[in-house]
Amino acid sequence: MHSPGATPDPFSPATLGPLALRNRLIKCATFEGMTPDALVTDELIDFHRTHAAGGVAISTVAYCAISPEGRTDRHQIWMRPQAVPGLRRLTDAIHAEGALAAAQLGHAGAVANSVSNRAKALGPSRIPAPMGMSVTHKVGVDEIPSLRAKFAESARLAVDSGFDALEIHCGHNYLISSFLSPLLNRRRDAYGGPLVNRARLAREVLETVREAVGPGVAIWAKLNMFDGVGTPGPGRSSSLSGFNIDEACQVAQWLESDGFIDAIEPTAGSSLLNPMYLFHGQAPRKQFAQAFHGVMKLGLQAGGPIFLKQYQYTDAYLLPLARELRKAVDLPLILLGGITGVESMKLALAEGFQFMAMGRALLREPDLPLILQNDPTAHSQCTHCNLCMPTIYTSTRCPIRTGEVTGSGW
Repeated sequence: MHSPGATPDPFSPATLGPLALRNRLIKCATFEGMTPDALVTDELIDFHRTHAAGGVAISTVAYCAISPEGRTDRHQIWMRPQAVPGLRRLTDAIHAEGALAAAQLGHAGAVANSVSNRAKALGPSRIPAPMGMSVTHKVGVDEIPSLRAKFAESARLAVDSGFDALEIHCGHNYLISSFLSPLLNRRRDAYGGPLVNRARLAREVLETVREAVGPGVAIWAKLNMFDGVGTPGPGRSSSLSGFNIDEACQVAQWLESDGFIDAIEPTAGSSLLNPMYLFHGQAPRKQFAQAFHGVMKLGLQAGGPIFLKQYQYTDAYLLPLARELRKAVDLPLILLGGITGVESMKLALAEGFQFMAMGRALLREPDLPLILQNDPTAHSQCTHCNLCMPTIYTSTRCPIRTGEVTGSGW
């Protein structure tokens, strides 16, 4: 729990687990869309080199799946020996700019495109997997040791590739997050029902990863606070609203007592149920529909207002929920969502968050940390139009920065 004290400088050195960071700013995981053959490309290296040179302390590579069927589609990296040489070039490039490298490890679960991956999507129950227009294969209890082993092997490969830190994806209703959700997890065995059972996979995976890499690597969990279904406030969890802040606080306390992680990055929203809750700002419905073909395109054109809801953007917009998590644990927390200037950074630090994660603002200005360090009155040029979101299928970028659109893009 946070104790009042002097607010640190956002640009002062800090410690995250075993790591010494040059400041408190982390480039969060934003899928880059730059790995057409599921391997590192020069474009991906340049992307992270640019962000590292821009002043962040850690650049997070997303998304590194633990297995072929764990990708959202076949163009994403999955961790295997063939990927290591490219990943080593990538981490070397990040290190050369004075930053550290983190790998986001996870399994997409029902968010995976089974058609693209040519493999069944996985889930805690048989639930819709809309990207592949299919339903998931329910993970059997006898299959969970294999999943844990894949997380362990992926973690070891990441460390062999030069990564300093690992982010384990427990958010957005990817596989681990879907196990946590009472809306998606309808099991009646040791991995379903009460929260302690729904949290079992997350806790086991984090234990497995720590055992695989030892104490010299920082590990944090990207943990959902709210799936975006129902009402987000405390005291309102139910099987009809999905995972909520009350359950997130309890899970965070268990993760802290388990002792396998160094921090938590609170997040929100669901790639299955409500993706815009994570982002806030304008909903690029037309542009998302144009990024797909066939039934998915028609579905987004017809159901865009339902699936892609619009939430008003404010700086530090996830802070109200994250405050509840801050009250619940002493673990370092990484505040995500609307960190765009020194003011929002200082607000986060004053409320007891040790680190800040930046995403869209860095797509607009990769050197924003250096800009803000040199001029604390400066502010991000990001307009929160979210036109960057549909670009993840072709090469993640800010279309305003690249000149593809002008002004707000709308």
